[in-house]
Amino acid sequence: MTDARRPGLFLSFEGMDGSGKTTQMRLLIDRLRAEGYDLLETAEPGGTPIGLQIRKILLDSANQELSSRAELLLYFACRAQNVDQWIRPALAEGRVVVSDRFTDSTLAYQAVGRGLGEGIVREIHRFACREVQPDLTVYLDVDREVGLARARARNQERAAAAAPDETRIDDEAAEFHDRVRAAYARLCDQEPSRIRRVDAGQSIDEVAAAIWSAVEEHIAAHSLRKATADV
Repeated sequence: MTDARRPGLFLSFEGMDGSGKTTQMRLLIDRLRAEGYDLLETAEPGGTPIGLQIRKILLDSANQELSSRAELLLYFACRAQNVDQWIRPALAEGRVVVSDRFTDSTLAYQAVGRGLGEGIVREIHRFACREVQPDLTVYLDVDREVGLARARARNQERAAAAAPDETRIDDEAAEFHDRVRAAYARLCDQEPSRIRRVDAGQSIDEVAAAIWSAVEEHIAAHSLRKATADV
């Protein structure tokens, strides 16, 4: 749940790989900085230096033997560190936190995609994240085939550049990705006031405009401080 007493604003981006999250998150961050807001940018898995070490385990395609339960706990270990070290302090300071993924990803990928169940994911979230929840989640909805094609093209570019291999989730069967997308659709239905679905099949500018419209509503409801310089 969100905490109405905290002065900061927590925004997250969700979607299948290849949905355009990275592009749209960057556009939003640039616009918020141009408007003068004090920002913390983070990502899941990753974020903190400790989280980046966990990310290597989670996304490396060499780790196919990683069990579903171990995967779930590693995601939350990464998230707990991010919440304690970065997210909660930033929100307490009145900053805008923008995160590439949060627990909605785990509800889609592990609870449904892996079949571990929503109950256990929400229970671990309460412990690991102390119920920290985004004020607004932007879900970029993309057709499975379109998203996977984009993700695979990106992975080929990364391989050509000798970047770290992060294809373990992308390599799952089509049925897995279909379950994940269906789970996201249910989350949108369950929490329409928090999760805003945006059609990622539109142009980049159209998607960015839809996101800004949703973000503006939440900015208006918060007393957010502006930075004197970029952070």
